Amino acid sequence: MEIKKINAIDTYPVRHEVLRKGKPIETCKFIGDDDEETTHFGLYIDNQLIGIISIFKETNAMFSESNQFQIRGMAVLEEFQGKGFGAQLVKKAESFCVNLKAELIWFNAREKAVHFYKSLGYTIIENSFLIPDVGIHFVMYKKI
Repeated sequence: MEIKKINAIDTYPVRHEVLRKGKPIETCKFIGDDDEETTHFGLYIDNQLIGIISIFKETNAMFSESNQFQIRGMAVLEEFQGKGFGAQLVKKAESFCVNLKAELIWFNAREKAVHFYKSLGYTIIENSFLIPDVGIHFVMYKKI
């Protein structure tokens, strides 16, 4: 297993398969993907990209911390889920953010991923909300 920095476009195959299945590939491009302060990591097994995570320098007004980062597009191919690879990606993102003196990491978690993130020490804030064409989400966070 290897986790390394990748380009935004390199995330698209996994984003498409896991997060945007059945939708046009263009929906895999996120606003801010190519910003200088955005970083993408890919998890490889035998040179195959099987998981991704993106870290955006993004502030959420729900939180008072000044140095915040948002995780987006965290995904592991279905056949590799439930084997700890997602946790490895989140830990890599956390370590990266710690090195940038982050105070808080937050994200919009899909309803089915809430338990996974809770197991990694993240907390829900406020009620669920709907992202059209994607599903129910919760804002989750962790102070680091």
